[in-house]
Amino acid sequence: MHRHRALPTTLHARPFAITEAVDLGVGIGRLRGADLARPFRAVRSAHAATVDIPSLARSYATIMPPGQYFSYWTAAVLLGLRMPERVAGAGLDVAVHHPARAPRPRGVRGHELLPTTRIVTLAGGLRVSSAVDTWCQLARYLCVDDLIVMGDGLVCRTNPVATMDELVAAVTAWGHRPGVAALRKALPDIRVRTDSVRETMLRLLVVRAGFPEPIVNFEVRNRFGAVLGLADLAFPEYRVLLEYDGGQHRDDEKQFHRDVERLDDFMEEKWRVIRVNKELMARRATLLHKVRTALTEAGWRG
Repeated sequence: MHRHRALPTTLHARPFAITEAVDLGVGIGRLRGADLARPFRAVRSAHAATVDIPSLARSYATIMPPGQYFSYWTAAVLLGLRMPERVAGAGLDVAVHHPARAPRPRGVRGHELLPTTRIVTLAGGLRVSSAVDTWCQLARYLCVDDLIVMGDGLVCRTNPVATMDELVAAVTAWGHRPGVAALRKALPDIRVRTDSVRETMLRLLVVRAGFPEPIVNFEVRNRFGAVLGLADLAFPEYRVLLEYDGGQHRDDEKQFHRDVERLDDFMEEKWRVIRVNKELMARRATLLHKVRTALTEAGWRG
């Protein structure tokens, strides 16, 4: 059996450009070896090729010219933005500032964007369009509700990457570019301090059914003023809380018990707690009936 010559140790754990390997003394014949993956024409890897976006981006970054950066769907994934489960197409979105020509290598969707597009550098050196600019870029592909969900994620409670003023400014600056109408429709329904996609979807469902708008991540206190915890969505005037149970805390026993204790504390203070999960969200009529009953029993008249 033919044994391939070992690569320099610096090339073992990551994708590398052919030019880098040649500079380290690796022969062209070795770089043609069947044991090396070829995510892109001028890139090799000692490990099997992977097709997820972060892996492809790290591979392409080894040959990415200084003026290029990741944008659109690729930037959204790398930035960890809240997105629908569907992601348009395969390959990478790579952009340059106009008037430079959009890149066209195989496996890359090239874009020419205005020089006003802000570029940030992530850990590992990957250059991407900023989170707010990426949100605007995707407006041509996303529906209004998806833009609300993503917008809520930008101004979320923990480690927000933008403020509402920055979102308003970005939509204004977007001018007449594709997607601006959807951005303008989404903007009034974006709220700060959210924690999850489902929380946003639950809020939209309740408000669009004609109920009062609940407060996001409301701080619940006991009769002595001590903070009992945060409620996902709250109607303080009627002492009704909506709590979305995504099930993720059940894998953490300590967190699960803390959540149970927190809800018990809420109920001891005479709050009506409606627990919502994926199944109940799917049965909208049942969910909305529960909300209506709780609110009307507390004095809401519609």
